Amino acid sequence: MDNFTQNARQLLGLQLSREQIAAFKLLEEELLEWNSRFNLTAIRDKEGIETKHFLDSLTCLMALDPSTAPRSLIDVGTGAGFPGIPLKVMLPQMRLTLVESIQKKAGFCAHVVERLGLRQVQVLAERAEDVGQDPNHRESYDLATARAFTAMPTLVEYLLPLVRIGGLVIMQKGESAQLEALKSEKVIQRLGGKIRVILPVELPGVADERYLVVLEKVARTSTDFPRRTGLPAKQPLE
Repeated sequence: MDNFTQNARQLLGLQLSREQIAAFKLLEEELLEWNSRFNLTAIRDKEGIETKHFLDSLTCLMALDPSTAPRSLIDVGTGAGFPGIPLKVMLPQMRLTLVESIQKKAGFCAHVVERLGLRQVQVLAERAEDVGQDPNHRESYDLATARAFTAMPTLVEYLLPLVRIGGLVIMQKGESAQLEALKSEKVIQRLGGKIRVILPVELPGVADERYLVVLEKVARTSTDFPRRTGLPAKQPLE
Protein backbone atom coordinates (compact mmCIF):
# COMPACT_ATOMS: atom_id res chain seq x y z
CA MET A 1 0.00 0.00 0.00
CA ASP A 2 3.00 2.32 0.52
CA ASN A 3 3.85 2.17 -3.18
CA PHE A 4 0.27 2.93 -4.10
CA THR A 5 0.05 6.01 -1.87
CA GLN A 6 3.46 7.19 -3.08
CA ASN A 7 2.49 6.77 -6.74
CA ALA A 8 -0.84 8.51 -6.15
CA ARG A 9 1.07 11.46 -4.72
CA GLN A 10 3.83 11.56 -7.34
CA LEU A 11 1.77 10.82 -10.47
CA LEU A 12 -1.55 12.44 -9.60
CA GLY A 13 -0.72 14.90 -6.82
CA LEU A 14 -3.07 13.11 -4.40
CA GLN A 15 -2.43 13.13 -0.67
CA LEU A 16 -4.53 10.31 0.76
CA SER A 17 -5.91 10.67 4.26
CA ARG A 18 -5.67 7.91 6.86
CA GLU A 19 -9.33 7.13 6.27
CA GLN A 20 -8.82 6.85 2.53
CA ILE A 21 -5.78 4.58 2.93
CA ALA A 22 -7.77 2.39 5.31
CA ALA A 23 -10.60 2.20 2.77
CA PHE A 24 -8.25 1.09 -0.01
CA LYS A 25 -6.68 -1.51 2.30
CA LEU A 26 -10.10 -2.94 3.12
CA LEU A 27 -11.11 -2.90 -0.54
CA GLU A 28 -7.92 -4.77 -1.41
CA GLU A 29 -8.55 -7.39 1.29
CA GLU A 30 -12.12 -7.95 0.15
CA LEU A 31 -11.07 -8.24 -3.49
CA LEU A 32 -8.37 -10.80 -2.66
CA GLU A 33 -10.76 -12.80 -0.50
CA TRP A 34 -13.60 -12.84 -3.03
CA ASN A 35 -11.19 -13.58 -5.89
CA SER A 36 -10.08 -16.72 -4.05
CA ARG A 37 -13.66 -18.01 -4.36
CA PHE A 38 -15.05 -16.31 -7.45
CA ASN A 39 -13.54 -15.13 -10.71
CA LEU A 40 -14.13 -11.42 -10.15
CA THR A 41 -11.06 -10.06 -11.91
CA ALA A 42 -8.01 -11.45 -13.68
CA ILE A 43 -5.74 -9.42 -11.40
CA ARG A 44 -5.13 -11.37 -8.19
CA ASP A 45 -1.96 -9.96 -6.59
CA LYS A 46 -1.65 -6.93 -4.34
CA GLU A 47 0.72 -5.01 -6.60
CA GLY A 48 -1.51 -5.57 -9.61
CA ILE A 49 -4.62 -4.53 -7.70
CA GLU A 50 -3.00 -1.35 -6.41
CA THR A 51 -1.65 -0.33 -9.83
CA LYS A 52 -4.09 -1.69 -12.40
CA HIS A 53 -7.27 -1.24 -10.37
CA PHE A 54 -6.76 1.51 -7.77
CA LEU A 55 -4.22 3.82 -9.42
CA ASP A 56 -5.69 3.26 -12.88
CA SER A 57 -9.12 4.22 -11.56
CA LEU A 58 -7.80 7.39 -9.95
CA THR A 59 -6.22 8.56 -13.22
CA CYS A 60 -9.76 9.63 -14.19
CA LEU A 61 -9.21 12.58 -11.84
CA MET A 62 -6.71 13.92 -14.40
CA ALA A 63 -9.66 14.84 -16.62
CA LEU A 64 -11.54 16.78 -13.93
CA ASP A 65 -11.26 20.34 -12.69
CA PRO A 66 -10.36 20.04 -8.97
CA SER A 67 -12.36 23.17 -8.19
CA THR A 68 -15.60 21.72 -9.62
CA ALA A 69 -15.75 18.08 -8.59
CA PRO A 70 -18.70 16.15 -10.07
CA ARG A 71 -21.73 15.86 -7.81
CA SER A 72 -22.81 12.60 -9.44
CA LEU A 73 -21.11 9.72 -11.25
CA ILE A 74 -22.46 6.66 -13.02
CA ASP A 75 -19.95 3.91 -13.74
CA VAL A 76 -21.18 1.52 -16.45
CA GLY A 77 -19.90 -2.05 -16.68
CA THR A 78 -18.15 -1.45 -13.38
CA GLY A 79 -17.19 -5.10 -12.80
CA ALA A 80 -15.77 -5.25 -9.28
CA GLY A 81 -16.34 -1.50 -8.85
CA PHE A 82 -13.72 0.19 -11.02
CA PRO A 83 -13.21 3.06 -11.49
CA GLY A 84 -16.33 4.05 -9.52
CA ILE A 85 -15.49 2.93 -5.98
CA PRO A 86 -11.94 4.37 -5.84
CA LEU A 87 -13.29 7.66 -7.21
CA LYS A 88 -15.99 7.66 -4.52
CA VAL A 89 -13.33 7.11 -1.84
CA MET A 90 -11.52 10.21 -3.07
CA LEU A 91 -14.73 12.25 -3.66
CA PRO A 92 -16.96 11.18 -0.75
CA GLN A 93 -19.62 13.87 -1.33
CA MET A 94 -20.30 12.56 -4.84
CA ARG A 95 -23.42 10.48 -5.52
CA LEU A 96 -22.40 7.21 -7.19
CA THR A 97 -24.31 4.67 -9.28
CA LEU A 98 -22.61 1.42 -10.25
CA VAL A 99 -24.06 -0.51 -13.20
CA GLU A 100 -23.08 -4.18 -13.57
CA SER A 101 -25.31 -6.75 -15.27
CA ILE A 102 -23.45 -9.78 -13.89
CA GLN A 103 -25.13 -10.55 -10.56
CA LYS A 104 -22.01 -11.96 -8.89
CA LYS A 105 -20.00 -8.81 -9.56
CA ALA A 106 -22.88 -6.53 -8.62
CA GLY A 107 -23.15 -8.49 -5.37
CA PHE A 108 -19.49 -7.86 -4.62
CA CYS A 109 -19.98 -4.14 -5.26
CA ALA A 110 -22.95 -4.00 -2.88
CA HIS A 111 -20.97 -5.91 -0.23
CA VAL A 112 -17.95 -3.60 -0.50
CA VAL A 113 -20.08 -0.45 -0.42
CA GLU A 114 -21.57 -1.68 2.87
CA ARG A 115 -18.18 -2.73 4.32
CA LEU A 116 -16.65 0.64 3.47
CA GLY A 117 -19.63 2.51 4.86
CA LEU A 118 -20.06 4.50 1.65
CA ARG A 119 -23.13 6.70 1.47
CA GLN A 120 -25.17 7.80 -1.53
CA VAL A 121 -24.18 4.74 -3.56
CA GLN A 122 -26.59 2.68 -5.65
CA VAL A 123 -25.71 -0.65 -7.29
CA LEU A 124 -27.82 -1.64 -10.30
CA ALA A 125 -27.63 -5.25 -11.51
CA GLU A 126 -29.10 -4.18 -14.85
CA ARG A 127 -28.16 -3.79 -18.49
CA ALA A 128 -26.77 -0.44 -19.56
CA GLU A 129 -29.44 -0.13 -22.27
CA ASP A 130 -32.22 -0.35 -19.68
CA VAL A 131 -30.57 2.14 -17.32
CA GLY A 132 -30.08 4.58 -20.21
CA GLN A 133 -33.81 4.63 -20.90
CA ASP A 134 -34.80 4.88 -17.23
CA PRO A 135 -36.02 8.44 -16.45
CA ASN A 136 -34.50 8.14 -12.97
CA HIS A 137 -31.04 8.00 -14.54
CA ARG A 138 -31.25 9.38 -18.06
CA GLU A 139 -29.38 12.67 -18.56
CA SER A 140 -29.05 13.16 -14.80
CA TYR A 141 -25.32 12.67 -14.10
CA ASP A 142 -22.38 15.06 -14.13
CA LEU A 143 -20.00 12.28 -15.11
CA ALA A 144 -20.22 8.82 -16.69
CA THR A 145 -17.26 6.44 -16.79
CA ALA A 146 -16.38 3.08 -18.28
CA ARG A 147 -13.28 0.97 -18.67
CA ALA A 148 -12.56 -0.55 -22.07
CA PHE A 149 -14.94 -3.49 -22.01
CA THR A 150 -16.32 -2.94 -25.53
CA ALA A 151 -15.86 -0.89 -28.72
CA MET A 152 -16.11 2.89 -28.47
CA PRO A 153 -19.33 3.39 -30.50
CA THR A 154 -21.05 0.95 -28.14
CA LEU A 155 -19.64 2.67 -25.05
CA VAL A 156 -20.74 6.05 -26.35
CA GLU A 157 -24.29 4.75 -26.85
CA TYR A 158 -24.31 3.46 -23.27
CA LEU A 159 -22.79 6.55 -21.65
CA LEU A 160 -23.87 9.77 -23.38
CA PRO A 161 -27.62 9.24 -22.73
CA LEU A 162 -26.87 9.19 -18.99
CA VAL A 163 -25.07 12.56 -18.82
CA ARG A 164 -26.68 15.98 -18.48
CA ILE A 165 -25.77 18.73 -20.93
CA GLY A 166 -22.44 20.14 -19.79
CA GLY A 167 -21.47 16.85 -18.18
CA LEU A 168 -18.55 14.62 -19.10
CA VAL A 169 -17.91 11.08 -20.24
CA ILE A 170 -14.56 9.42 -19.49
CA MET A 171 -13.67 6.22 -21.32
CA GLN A 172 -10.51 4.39 -20.24
CA LYS A 173 -8.97 2.94 -23.36
CA GLY A 174 -5.79 1.24 -24.59
CA GLU A 175 -3.45 1.90 -27.50
CA SER A 176 -6.27 2.12 -30.07
CA ALA A 177 -7.93 5.03 -28.26
CA GLN A 178 -7.00 7.81 -30.68
CA LEU A 179 -7.96 5.84 -33.78
CA GLU A 180 -11.22 4.69 -32.17
CA ALA A 181 -12.07 8.24 -31.19
CA LEU A 182 -11.44 9.49 -34.73
CA LYS A 183 -13.64 6.76 -36.21
CA SER A 184 -16.36 7.38 -33.60
CA GLU A 185 -16.55 11.16 -34.00
CA LYS A 186 -19.77 11.11 -36.06
CA VAL A 187 -21.44 8.77 -33.58
CA ILE A 188 -20.37 10.99 -30.68
CA GLN A 189 -21.86 14.05 -32.38
CA ARG A 190 -25.05 12.15 -33.27
CA LEU A 191 -25.59 11.31 -29.60
CA GLY A 192 -25.01 14.86 -28.38
CA GLY A 193 -21.33 14.83 -27.50
CA LYS A 194 -18.00 16.17 -28.65
CA ILE A 195 -14.44 15.09 -27.96
CA ARG A 196 -12.91 17.37 -25.34
CA VAL A 197 -9.47 15.80 -24.97
CA ILE A 198 -7.56 12.51 -25.18
CA LEU A 199 -5.13 12.22 -22.28
CA PRO A 200 -2.22 9.75 -22.22
CA VAL A 201 -1.88 7.81 -18.97
CA GLU A 202 1.28 6.22 -17.60
CA LEU A 203 1.21 3.64 -14.83
CA PRO A 204 4.39 2.45 -13.08
CA GLY A 205 5.51 -0.94 -14.35
CA VAL A 206 2.83 -1.05 -17.06
CA ALA A 207 4.14 -0.91 -20.62
CA ASP A 208 0.75 -0.89 -22.36
CA GLU A 209 -0.42 2.45 -23.72
CA ARG A 210 -3.42 3.87 -21.88
CA TYR A 211 -5.60 6.89 -22.54
CA LEU A 212 -8.56 8.76 -21.15
CA VAL A 213 -10.98 9.70 -23.92
CA VAL A 214 -12.98 12.60 -22.51
CA LEU A 215 -16.27 13.72 -24.09
CA GLU A 216 -18.45 16.70 -23.26
CA LYS A 217 -22.24 16.50 -23.57
CA VAL A 218 -23.31 19.51 -25.66
CA ALA A 219 -26.83 18.52 -26.78
CA ARG A 220 -29.61 16.22 -25.66
CA THR A 221 -29.49 12.61 -26.82
CA SER A 222 -32.40 11.37 -28.93
CA THR A 223 -34.72 9.04 -27.03
CA ASP A 224 -34.00 6.47 -29.76
CA PHE A 225 -30.75 5.78 -27.88
CA PRO A 226 -29.62 3.59 -26.32
CA ARG A 227 -31.35 1.02 -28.49
CA ARG A 228 -32.87 -2.15 -27.06
CA THR A 229 -30.77 -4.69 -25.19
CA GLY A 230 -27.97 -6.21 -27.24
CA LEU A 231 -28.18 -3.96 -30.29
CA PRO A 232 -25.45 -1.44 -29.33
CA ALA A 233 -22.92 -4.29 -29.09
CA LYS A 234 -24.20 -6.39 -32.01
CA GLN A 235 -24.79 -3.49 -34.40
CA PRO A 236 -22.55 -0.56 -33.36
CA LEU A 237 -23.53 2.84 -34.74
CA GLU A 238 -21.42 4.22 -37.59
